[in-house]
Amino acid sequence: MTQTVLITGASSGLGEGMAREFANRGCNLALCARRTERLEQLREELEGSHPGLTVKVRALDVNNHDQVFEVFQAFRDDFGQLDRIIVNAGIGKGQPLGAGKFRANLQTAETNFVAALAQMEAAMEIFRAQNKGHLVVVSSVTAVRGMPGNVTTYAATKAGLAALSEGLRVELAKKRSPIRVTTLYPGYIRTAINEKVKNTPFIVDARTGCAAMVKAIESEKPELYVPGWPWTPLGFVLKRLPVGVLARLF
Repeated sequence: MTQTVLITGASSGLGEGMAREFANRGCNLALCARRTERLEQLREELEGSHPGLTVKVRALDVNNHDQVFEVFQAFRDDFGQLDRIIVNAGIGKGQPLGAGKFRANLQTAETNFVAALAQMEAAMEIFRAQNKGHLVVVSSVTAVRGMPGNVTTYAATKAGLAALSEGLRVELAKKRSPIRVTTLYPGYIRTAINEKVKNTPFIVDARTGCAAMVKAIESEKPELYVPGWPWTPLGFVLKRLPVGVLARLF
């Protein structure tokens, strides 16, 4: 049976890359983002290169929380059910705390955490009604520790997402629910969000990174670093480094 995958933030970056990878695997797609012209271009491309594939697109500003619920429900109505929802939309506008850039940090927190909470709520309403589904939350390798400077707020939001996901997994396990929840911790993958970041060790191109993400998603494991090498061992080490060592590294 053909699966249907909903991806937020699908007009560029990791969302766009994952859409292409899932299309290659024969999945129907529900794609949403603010920039509908780019979504329409992507829809035409994917339906043209994959005959028989159904791609639906809708405008969505994830900071409009009511719209999140409306768009997710509309996609569910389009396809009858949603098999997988990927909470991907996010920004990287953080600044050092106390540098007079509170608005940038506030926007990062609202988009990466509060808006993601709305997406998770909307997804779980659908999955609970279906009694099945796979929720995927895109966190970051920066979530494993507090990070300095421009990354402080960004990393904190991604850590918050990881905690939300884990709490949800505990609840679902307690209820023996068939619903699955996966947290992804991507390392550095070259997209517009990090093109100006200077310190990006072990960075991979978007196609390589998105292929690794989709492979990890399809495993439905609870938590995964992507690409697995070198980020799985690095994530283990980062969690245990003393603060003084972290300060020298970052």
